[in-house]
Amino acid sequence: MSVYGGNQGFGMGGSGMSGPMTGHPVPSEHETVGAYALGILDDAEATAFEAHLATCEWCAQQLDELAGMEPMLAALADLPGSGSPAIGESLSAKPSPRMVNSLVDEVAERRAQKRRRSFYMVAAAVALIVGGPVAAIATTGSDSGSGGDTNKTVVANPARDLFNSIGDKVSGSDASTKVSATVAMSEKLWGTETALELKGVKGPLKCSLIFVSKDGERETAASWSVPKWGYGIPDAETEQARNPLYVSGGVSMAPGDVDHVEVMTFDGDKLVEVDV
Repeated sequence: MSVYGGNQGFGMGGSGMSGPMTGHPVPSEHETVGAYALGILDDAEATAFEAHLATCEWCAQQLDELAGMEPMLAALADLPGSGSPAIGESLSAKPSPRMVNSLVDEVAERRAQKRRRSFYMVAAAVALIVGGPVAAIATTGSDSGSGGDTNKTVVANPARDLFNSIGDKVSGSDASTKVSATVAMSEKLWGTETALELKGVKGPLKCSLIFVSKDGERETAASWSVPKWGYGIPDAETEQARNPLYVSGGVSMAPGDVDHVEVMTFDGDKLVEVDV
């Protein structure tokens, strides 16, 4: 059986896998990719195609697409009632051109589906990377980091939203530092989710929100930096400095185990303590 000549050889078929000249007869060598991939060419035909393959980038690409097709044919040969000898043992065991094209199309479609899934995963990852920071806009309502007036629309403030959504809140202030804090706490299976509203703090400082349990255990829920203009300063020149700071975090201890909460600087100074 010769698979060369005419357009009824073992071509690539549908699923977008047509030859280089879609809609027109293509050279017979291109049509032999499927037959070669399935191993149904005789020695002379295989040798001739390999000589063509060495100079044809299109055929090399299609051959790569069809890699791994042999198991499908093996399963086809083992169908109940087929009674045919193993593939390759005789000419009668070789699939018809229609069957070959059908199998080629199926593999091509599966490859295309895999590529589409990979594309969607990459697109989703890009969307997450691009969109992620929008949901994490700084926790003051307008924290551009410039120190100038920022009378602009707030994009998002998840820490503030969390603070407003939690009903259990405790507050405290310090007469010497003029810093006041309100701590919202929500019990979770893993411990305590918390959000802090801080006012009257001036920088530059680096601070931590520390939970202290009734048995003296200390656990840091969050850390942040305070710029020189500060947060929650009523008479500040900019809206940014007048806005309070909102910070969210969490600790492993349950709300019932918490004795008090402290806002401490990295230098060890206590800015405010809130009893629970």
